[in-house]
Parts: sequence; C-alpha cells; structure tokens
Amino acid sequence: MAISAVSDTTLREAPPPRRRRLLEDERWLAFVLLVPTIVLLGMFIAYPFIRGILLSVTSSRVGMPGDFVGLANFHKIFNDGIFRTAVYNTFLYTGVTTVFKLALGLWLAMLLNRNFRGKAFTRAFILLPFIIPTVLSTFAWKWMFDPTFSVLNWLLYHLGLITGRINWLGDPDLAMISIIIVNIWRGVPFFAISLLAGLQTISPELSEAAAIDGAKPWQRFWHITWPLLLPVTMVVVLFSVIQTFADFQIVYVMTGGGPANATHLFATYAYQIGIGTGLLSEGAAISLAMFPVLFLVVIIQLLYIRRVEVR
Repeated sequence: MAISAVSDTTLREAPPPRRRRLLEDERWLAFVLLVPTIVLLGMFIAYPFIRGILLSVTSSRVGMPGDFVGLANFHKIFNDGIFRTAVYNTFLYTGVTTVFKLALGLWLAMLLNRNFRGKAFTRAFILLPFIIPTVLSTFAWKWMFDPTFSVLNWLLYHLGLITGRINWLGDPDLAMISIIIVNIWRGVPFFAISLLAGLQTISPELSEAAAIDGAKPWQRFWHITWPLLLPVTMVVVLFSVIQTFADFQIVYVMTGGGPANATHLFATYAYQIGIGTGLLSEGAAISLAMFPVLFLVVIIQLLYIRRVEVR
C-alpha cells in the first residue's frame, strides 16, 4: 500500500510529457518571453504606422472618415512651398547639430577620460541637460532668447557687443540658430557619455607604446584612438540622426514653426496640418515623407558600421 501511495503521488506531481517538452524547448520559451515585447511594439509602433499609411491615402479629416484618394496627398504636399522649407530645415537642422554634437561630445569625452579630482561628480553633472525634461529646459531657453527679458541680450549689451535688443525668435535666421543651439546643448551629453564608454574600452597601453615610439598626441588620436572608437561613434551618430530628424518638442515649444513657418521641421509641420487644421490625411502624408529618408540613412550607416567592424 505504501509503495502504491508513493507511486500515485509521483505520478500526480510529474508534468505531462508534452508540457515538459514545451518547457525544455528553447525556441518555444524564447517566443513566450518575446510575446510582451511583440504586443507593445504592435500597439505603439506597428499599429500607428499602418494607421498612418491608411490615413495618408484617404481624404480623412477630424470627424470625417474620408474617401480613398491614392497618392493625391503626397502630390499636394510636394507642391507645397512650406513643406519644401520644412524638408530643407530638417536636413540643415539635423546636419549642423550632429556635426557640432559629435565634435563637442568627443572633445568632452576626451577630457572626462582623464584622471582628475571630482571626476565622478563631473561625469554625473554632464548628464544634467539630457536628464531634465525637454519641455522644461526648452521653456528656460525660450526665456533666455526672449527679446525683452533675455539674459543673452543683457550680457551682450554689457560686453559692448550690441547696442539694442536682438529678437532671437522673431527673425527667421536667428530663430533657426536658436533651436540649433538648444538641440546641441541637449545632445552633447549623450555623445560625451557614449563616447566616454567607448574610450574606456581602449587599452591605454596602446597610446603609451606609441608615445614611446615618438608619436605626437594628435597622431596617437588619429591612428589609434579614432579607429578603435569609430564603431561606437557610428552607432551614436545613427541614434542621434534618427532622434534629431524626427525632433518635435524643442521647435514646437520655442517657435511653433515660426516666424512665418521659417523653422518648421517634418514633425512640427505634420502636427500643424494634421492636428491644427484637422487635415489628418495630409498630416499623415507629411509624417510618412520622412520615412524613406530615415530608412535610407539607417541602411547606409548600418552597412558602414558592419564594414568598419569587419576591418
């Protein structure tokens, strides 16, 4: 009787053979673990993207489903002068800010890679512009560029560099420069910390050996540090280009696309058309117009990164 009871208990506790096989199958387990991620990506990325495509080929407005119009919305925006201005501004904004963020971030990373007192605190403090909420910090910059209360105008006036107030956000050229400055200020910490992490992986013995052989600092950087840092740099630049190309918050808070639509980017103009005027289909078409460009940039950079890593 005792042997029979133990056998019955063992049989009840043992899982069925099929369930055991599923639990031991790594492919099935990986799929189960990926299900939450797949659901989130489907809800917040795939569905909005597909919905945007469907909206862009219709005449939908707020409260009106609209009819199928094919590529008429894309034809309309490509003949829109403001849209062409937004395209030019987006490329200018992304190109200039990326170059400056890379140059300043690399310089800052090289400084932070040295040994000095308070190094840990300084590295943490550098991240402050990146940690502060974008809208909050942008409002502070908007006050700094205000023509009446601008601390920049006050400083330049007392230094004798200007004689009157500068309307930073009221002039088209100065407004573009202003939003570029704010984006650089916010993006440099990301470059600096990321490149610093890359510098930490480079053995200092390589530079020391080159220095013993008579290599100058700029030669050690160009022939040793930069080639080893290039894969990390390309990844950081890739993320920065994607984020900057689709930037919205800085421009929307500081200028709203003005003055006279002079600082519109893809995202801000799409918001103004889609939400501001209720033309959802045209707003979706403007948003989708940036997708081929970003896709091409990502493919080119990923191919280049793979080519660099293979060397």
